[in-house]
This record gives sequence, structure tokens and C-alpha cells, in this order.
Amino acid sequence: MTLVRKTQIGLLITAVVLFVLLFLAPKTHSGELEAKGSDSKPTETVESIETFITMATKSLKPEEKSKYDALLASAKNSKVDTAYVPVVEFWDKQKRPDFASYFVEQIAERKQTSLAYSKAGDRYYYSVRFIKDNNEIPALYQSAIRCYEKAIEKDAKNVDAKIQLAACFVEDGKDPMKGIGLLREVEKTDSNNVKLQLTFAFFSVKSQQWDKAIKRFNKVLVIDPLYIEAYLHLADAYEQQGQTNKTIEMLEKYASVTDDAMAKKEVLKYIEQLKK
Repeated sequence: MTLVRKTQIGLLITAVVLFVLLFLAPKTHSGELEAKGSDSKPTETVESIETFITMATKSLKPEEKSKYDALLASAKNSKVDTAYVPVVEFWDKQKRPDFASYFVEQIAERKQTSLAYSKAGDRYYYSVRFIKDNNEIPALYQSAIRCYEKAIEKDAKNVDAKIQLAACFVEDGKDPMKGIGLLREVEKTDSNNVKLQLTFAFFSVKSQQWDKAIKRFNKVLVIDPLYIEAYLHLADAYEQQGQTNKTIEMLEKYASVTDDAMAKKEVLKYIEQLKK
């Protein structure tokens, strides 16, 4: 398999399932997660998100800082659950989803519901993908973990929070096997959870355990045949193994069911390249 082909199928997947890759696929390489553990890392001091917000606030333009200070003061003085929404929106407009996440957590602190804490955890978790300063990433994972743990404390049946909590443990890298253990616990009672199977699948991809990834993506299709993006991930996994015929088969299956004309055109074009 040439480098060009490996790159092209990656671009195909990125173009067609960008949302999946950004919001479900793990960002960091965590080793052979389903089979092996990792050496524990020494405890390190992690700066709080508040520290990063304070530093960023000093860099705001005067008019922006005045607006931010006013929004923040208003939210703090209000008793309304959603008083921090304008502050969240302010940081979203600044393209700082990490800082917005902190104030989503403040909303959760007022609402005190499992769903609210899950939303805050999701905000922290997903914002990792957009952070340029790697020094902030540990704080984001720790904040996400804190929110997911509170969500589970509020509702022990919050399966999504358990899956996301597990993903944080794995991706943060400090205790990956704890995360895998949590996923396996969920699997015992909810093995047909698509998000669970996708999480396992993407961990396997990151650790280049292609056979396990294939098994998981096939499981996803059994659970939800309409999750057709799984065919693209299967095609990628088979291509990584050098199984061109299986790669073509998966791409043809995707092309036969997708409603996205542009994606279908690109997939069929790539199939022809593979057949040469």
C-alpha cells in the first residue's frame, strides 16, 4: 500500500465523518489499550482552568474586557441557573471552547443535575481537540473527569457519562487501564451501546490493533445498520492491513447506501484507484 493511498483514504474519512473524528475518536495515542496496561506516571501539578482564563482575560482588548467583566459580574450576582450562558457565549465567540466549558460547569453547579454535569464534561472533553497550548490539556481532562464523576453521582444510570469518563482516563494517559476497566463494566450490562463500541474501536485504531478495531466496527453495524460511516472506518482498517479486496468491499458498501453525492463520488473514484 502506497503512502498516497494511505493518505487519501484518511482524507476520505475526514471529509465524510469529520464530526465523528472530532468528537468520538480519541486524540492521543495510548498504547495497546485493550490488551496492555501502562506504567503509572508520577503525580504532577496541573494548573487550573481559572488560571488560564485569568491570563487570557488580561490579553483581551479593552472593550472586550469591559464587556466580559460586566457579563461575569451579572452572572455572579444572579440566582438564575442559566445566568452564565452569556459568558459561555462570549468565550465561544472568542473561539475559546475551553474557557466556555468552565462556565458551562458553573451552570451545572447551580442546576445540580446529572445532565448538566454531563454537558459540562462533554464541553471540557471535546475542547481538547482545539487547544494549542498542551500545558492546558491535563487541566481540561481533570475538569472533565470531575464533571462526569458528579454526573454519575447524581445518576448512576448515566451510561454516556461513564463512557466519557473512561475515555478521559484513557486519553489523559495517567490511568488508561482504569478507563478500559470502566468500559468493560459498561459492556457487561450494555454491550449494544453504539457509543461504547465506537469508543473501543477508536482506541484500537489509535493503538493500531486493526483486528480488534474491525471487530468493534462490525459490532457497531450489527447494532445500528444505519451507522454507515463504520464502513469507511472498516475500509481504513483493512487497508492498513493490506487487504485491498476487503477495503474495496467496505467502500462499495458505503457508496451503495450513502445519500451524500459528493462523498459517493469521491469513494467511487478511490475504488477505481485501488483496482488498478
